[in-house]
Amino acid sequence: MRDDTPRAVTTICRALQEQIEHGLLPASGKLPAERRLSELFDTTRITLREALGQLEAQGLVYREERRGWFVSPARVAYNPSVRTHFHAMVAEQGRVPATEVLSARLMPANAQVCQLLGLSGLSSVYQIRRARRIDGRLVLYVEHYLHPDYFPGILDFDLTRSLTELYASEYDVRYGRVRFDMVPTALHADAAAALKVAAGSPALRITRVNRDQHGRLIDCDLEYWRHDAIHISVEVPD
Repeated sequence: MRDDTPRAVTTICRALQEQIEHGLLPASGKLPAERRLSELFDTTRITLREALGQLEAQGLVYREERRGWFVSPARVAYNPSVRTHFHAMVAEQGRVPATEVLSARLMPANAQVCQLLGLSGLSSVYQIRRARRIDGRLVLYVEHYLHPDYFPGILDFDLTRSLTELYASEYDVRYGRVRFDMVPTALHADAAAALKVAAGSPALRITRVNRDQHGRLIDCDLEYWRHDAIHISVEVPD
């Protein structure tokens, strides 16, 4: 048998998918090492990786750098029309959220951020970079850009907490109108490093531009989600 034929890849995909669907390979469980799987399916590592890559594209398995392959857990529902924040959204679905601050600083706004927030050239913004987990798994890298005039001293607070709650409690600022843009993309180097995956891995980029209750442009978020971590669910009212 030729190990590198499409038939071999299809056979491996079907076998692993069947095991996942029947719960024999549990969600978040680690798959055997590639060498062991290659021996099991009597194939080459190249063919095996092609099969795993196809399953990864379908959202059934995922890979972490230096850790190996895992079965993807259930996705969380993301409804842009509901006013909530990451921790509340995840907890409401019976999952465990966590946030890690990667960096927080005042910096010159780049051209994209200036455009999103309506700033003039050479303006400064607060940048907060965070990585977020669901049930211990890294799923989201986000860059927050805040208009500094509205949030003086914010870098002195605990930035692992919800910014939505921090804005309300410390600055009497609440979200008003929000604009969302969503596009499939590939993870850039910083996002990939934060999520412990290879640069260029597939992702969903969600750009949020937020106004407050007075209509002022106050911040924007650039979210990079692992493509298998969420599904977008929106119900349109009558």
